[in-house]
Amino acid sequence: MEQVVVVTGASGGIGRASAVAFARRRAKIALLARGGTGLAAAVQDVEKAGGTALPIEVDVADHEEVELAAGRVEKQLGPIDVWVNVAFSSVFAPFLEIEPAEFQRTTDVTYLGYVYGTRAALRRMKPRDHGTIVQVGSALAYRGIPLQSAYCGAKHAIQGFHDSLRCELMHDKSSVRVTMVQMPAVNTPQFSWVLSRLPKHPQPVPPIYQPEVAADAVVYAADHPGRREYWVGAPTAATIVTNKFAAGLLDRYLARTGYKSQQADAPAEKAANLWQPADDDRDYGAHGAFDDRSTGRSYQVWASRHRGMIGALAAGAAAASVYLTRNQR
Repeated sequence: MEQVVVVTGASGGIGRASAVAFARRRAKIALLARGGTGLAAAVQDVEKAGGTALPIEVDVADHEEVELAAGRVEKQLGPIDVWVNVAFSSVFAPFLEIEPAEFQRTTDVTYLGYVYGTRAALRRMKPRDHGTIVQVGSALAYRGIPLQSAYCGAKHAIQGFHDSLRCELMHDKSSVRVTMVQMPAVNTPQFSWVLSRLPKHPQPVPPIYQPEVAADAVVYAADHPGRREYWVGAPTAATIVTNKFAAGLLDRYLARTGYKSQQADAPAEKAANLWQPADDDRDYGAHGAFDDRSTGRSYQVWASRHRGMIGALAAGAAAASVYLTRNQR
């Protein structure tokens, strides 16, 4: 039976790549985003990959629009099996250079957009006792960095929301699952359309991964939602672990390197999608401007998926080592 999947932020970046990844499985996919041109191009990508596409122009910061979109999805495609929250916005600037309205808008889209999407999905999934919600997070849900205070704050909020909701579903013995995928730096168009007050073009902190790596992790998480979260990329794992045990050290390191590492040696673009979609008259696609510096694979993701096998091999190697040591003695 074909899955019905909803992807927010589906016109570009991780959302676009995730929609295509689900389409390869012949899924029926509702594409939620604001930009008409980007959405139309995403429909073509999904259909070319073998899926069925339903484009819906929606601002995820408006809970009524999200609720109406969810109702339309179920009416036209059928009961929702998977809901993937991806849509976000951001501002690249020191905190005092971000206007209060800009900070609120970032929070409304990046945090409350997830809340509204989750609520619309859960209202339909919980009575059926079936469905999966995937929250696309970031290493920045654990570790804030300079120049992205609004975005980091929103990602931290999503993490707390996710933990709370997961506990409630477990308490209710619900079969609905919610999981979170913490992402590394990804080569997406956000760095070309984000509102920025930096002197140079904003960039993801290297190493950078292609959006298809992130999309594969999203699909895997949707298929295996029993784990509370997944980490994508060795930098994500290293950041989360280091922050847990040496947060002060990271403070000093990021204070020294965080400004330079987030700016490319190029002038900043003027497009900004905080208030209006940047892809209404231009299709940015899934990839950003850093293809030549991005990798299309993550060994950490493979290791994360095969933890049981790796554990068994490690245990076997340890047992063999003990056996050989005893025989040598």
